[in-house]
Amino acid sequence: MTQIIEIIQSPIFARQKKKLHKKQIKDLDKAVKSIYQHPDIGVAKTGDLQGVKVFKFKLQNQQLLLAYEVIESTLYLYTFGSHENFYRDLKKYLKE
Repeated sequence: MTQIIEIIQSPIFARQKKKLHKKQIKDLDKAVKSIYQHPDIGVAKTGDLQGVKVFKFKLQNQQLLLAYEVIESTLYLYTFGSHENFYRDLKKYLKE
């Protein structure tokens, strides 16, 4: 298990988080804390998204996906959102 020293948010992640209400930000922070404590908690993806893991969590009553990757001792938070078009948008972001 890797010890995470640094957490880096992608610009998309930061923009999405900025639009949330305080209660929603708390739920998102709980999800990030879970990933920080247990980096292997998410489901590893294959194919175009190899290396990326996706963690499912509840934001109020809605289930969301959070895409992240652990490289050495750094946690990269890519994006989060509902399942609709999530993987398509994630692939597009990672290709840039």
